[in-house]
Amino acid sequence: MKLVASVFVLALAFLSQALENGLMRTPPMGWLAWERFRCNIDCKKDPQNCISEKLFMEMANCLVTDGWKDLGYVYVNIDDCWMAKERDARGQLVPDPERFPSGIRALADYVHSLGLKLGIYGDLGTHTCSGYPGTTLDQIEQDAFTFAEWGVDMLKLDGCYSSAEYQAQGYPRMTKALNATGRQIAYSCSWPAYQGGLPPQVNYSLLTNICNLWRNYDDIQDSWDSILSIVDWFSKHQDVLQPAAGPGHWNDPDMLIIGNFGLSEEQSRSQMALWTVLAAPLFLSTDLRSISQSSQEILQNKLMIKINQDPLGIQGRRILQEKSHIEVFLRPLSHSASALVFFSRRTDMPYCYTTSLAQLNYTHNTIYEVQDVYSGDIISGLKTADNFTVVINPSGVVMWYLYPTMYLDRSFSFINHLYKSETKKFHPFPL
Repeated sequence: MKLVASVFVLALAFLSQALENGLMRTPPMGWLAWERFRCNIDCKKDPQNCISEKLFMEMANCLVTDGWKDLGYVYVNIDDCWMAKERDARGQLVPDPERFPSGIRALADYVHSLGLKLGIYGDLGTHTCSGYPGTTLDQIEQDAFTFAEWGVDMLKLDGCYSSAEYQAQGYPRMTKALNATGRQIAYSCSWPAYQGGLPPQVNYSLLTNICNLWRNYDDIQDSWDSILSIVDWFSKHQDVLQPAAGPGHWNDPDMLIIGNFGLSEEQSRSQMALWTVLAAPLFLSTDLRSISQSSQEILQNKLMIKINQDPLGIQGRRILQEKSHIEVFLRPLSHSASALVFFSRRTDMPYCYTTSLAQLNYTHNTIYEVQDVYSGDIISGLKTADNFTVVINPSGVVMWYLYPTMYLDRSFSFINHLYKSETKKFHPFPL
């Protein structure tokens, strides 16, 4: 406990140095290299897929030509393994000269010319997770100004080869350093992931003043099991996580792996819906040059993106776990709208799930119009007391966008209460 207390003291000393960039008022969207391309640096054997300026330029081109940018996917984010193995004679980070011969500034200029933004990766420690130069405490200001000079728009700061006390000093100090550059640079920090993700190790009140988004849990892998583990962790700890999210500061369950190799089409639909209801950042990590039409349609669903980008920025919650292995998630949205996700963990066959809005804590005596987010089908005149049935495929979802069309009893608000976790205790939404 003494170590935890000392970490808090170190961190609280930086509270007055809060993030002041006004960025990411809705969850950020873009493309990130890591899950799909990892640390592939062999440009001789695999020139199409190695971490290089060519890869990022081609992904930027795809974001523009294939409609991603117009939907809000604007970040092109470099992850680990972009650096040379040593800093230069001035102690500055430098890109690998063979894989990034034009330099990061030129890459940023190219990305900006397309109306996009460039993100970069660093690590608060002696080395990055893949063994490249890290950022020590005495290098924080230098690296922040280097990134600003290069025209970088976002920094992801990892935490390998570090310690709790080191991170308590370094993460807030990077906030101050980024502010001091005079450039608006969004800040993604991995601090809570290295602290176990939960109190007392993580002070979320402090964190919301330091970072625009943060990683809480394990790295995502290209598998359905990985998706489920993340959803389970976020749902189990939603009472802690949900209040911390909001405009300018987001819980980040990690990248979208849709379009890769580990998910079926149903599972891909599920990840997109669950990430959306959790108000998660939407960072694609797939090869946009060869993505399938079906995966592209899932990721470019306009209503889904509208829900994800809702300006209220309220993170949704899991409100029910049924014995039938059906789970229900709810997210309140602006203008008294809401999103429901009916999620099946079954592996046998499609399941007919019958319920009513009243059973899901919607106010009585209200009439709603409902749109199925994936099919586009519309249900008009749905009353809170009306029973309805949704058919959910194994490992799949049905997602609804709901908005009231008539209040039959104006003594009730739109959504009075939401079940707190899996208990029967009511928890009011801050609408």
